[in-house]
Amino acid sequence: MNGYFGSYAVVAVMLGIGVAIFSGALLVNRLLRPSHPTREKLTTYECGVDPVGEGWAQSQIRYYVFTYLYVVFAVDAVFLFPWATVFAAPGFGMATLVEMFVFLAFIAIGILYAWRKRVLAWT
Repeated sequence: MNGYFGSYAVVAVMLGIGVAIFSGALLVNRLLRPSHPTREKLTTYECGVDPVGEGWAQSQIRYYVFTYLYVVFAVDAVFLFPWATVFAAPGFGMATLVEMFVFLAFIAIGILYAWRKRVLAWT
């Protein structure tokens, strides 16, 4: 398995072995487990409390917006660490600096948009 496609073949074989082990474990579990479904076992379980009412509940959209903002900052942090290591390498200084300022400009535009829409106000 030498050459360019040899690495892909190794990855494909390992993926196949992983899927086979995973599927085999699920199959053995299904074959060995006892199955005696009753009405009580098939009801929805929520923290030991019997379900009351409907399963539909509204939640406020602002919690999702805070989650998206967290993801944006997490991606920003993940991008900053490799950038800091490449920035010190010879020959990459100006190009990586420009790329980082473009990236930070996109982040700043997103924060400005969220601020203008009053998403960042916790009331």
